[in-house]
Amino acid sequence: MKFISFKHDNIEKFGIIENNLITDLTGKIGAASNLKELIKIKKIKEAKEYAKSNPGSIKTEEIEYSPLIPNPGKIICVGLNYIEHAKETNRTVEENPVIFHRFPESQTAHMQAIQRPSVSKSLDFEGEMAVIMDEGGKHIKSEEALKHVVGFSCYNESTIREWQRHTRQFGMGKNFEKTGSFGPHMVLAEDIPDYKSLTIETRLNGEVMQNAKLSQLIFDIPILISYVSKAMAWRAGDVLVTGTPGGVGSKRNPPVYMKPGDNVEVEITNIGVLSNTVKDEIIHQWVII
Repeated sequence: MKFISFKHDNIEKFGIIENNLITDLTGKIGAASNLKELIKIKKIKEAKEYAKSNPGSIKTEEIEYSPLIPNPGKIICVGLNYIEHAKETNRTVEENPVIFHRFPESQTAHMQAIQRPSVSKSLDFEGEMAVIMDEGGKHIKSEEALKHVVGFSCYNESTIREWQRHTRQFGMGKNFEKTGSFGPHMVLAEDIPDYKSLTIETRLNGEVMQNAKLSQLIFDIPILISYVSKAMAWRAGDVLVTGTPGGVGSKRNPPVYMKPGDNVEVEITNIGVLSNTVKDEIIHQWVII
């Protein structure tokens, strides 16, 4: 079963999707009003049972997708976590993971537009796997880390390249509004027995730009979970975005950046396809009378 967050009749909801029909779980399981709350109260099993006896009635064409976890406590991102990406950026592999952060306000959703900001034309794609955390706490051993994962999804960690390079810190280039696309749904970890066997692919207007196996991660998921937990506690609904493969647009010759009208897809086998269009930011002019 796959969990989604969505808007229906202009109300934020969450549920389980199967065969393009959604079972609305909002307020039905332990009064959870969103997916993060469902994870926190550890009612995934009950939600699955509810969906089996209450088949979906909401059609996907009736909804607007929301970011899978619209309100995560933290979004931890990883840089330079594939050898080919490190090579194309002329960076050496670090002894420890390169960690940076996204804010929830920077996110957008499946079938929504990624926004190219008015201050830049260097909007680059970064297809990545997202890991959704269960309650984990601190000082997690790597051999026990996957026990704290509730599910997996797709993420397009779109980046404004020249703003990323303003300083040695990545933050500004990674947090423009509506640049981090998250979805379309969460596949439970129990349904992915070996994430390393999965393939991730990014396509721009149908052309394959990135393709890699999750087994090619330099720092694999258990190591990342354990490393971060030494500094901060993992909480229910936190998100770990695991890094992008080689093939980013900024390192092509000539560079290839996303522009209005483009369609970008991130696909991970057995998880799904995250699809977005691209549009320019609209600047609202305020008139003082």
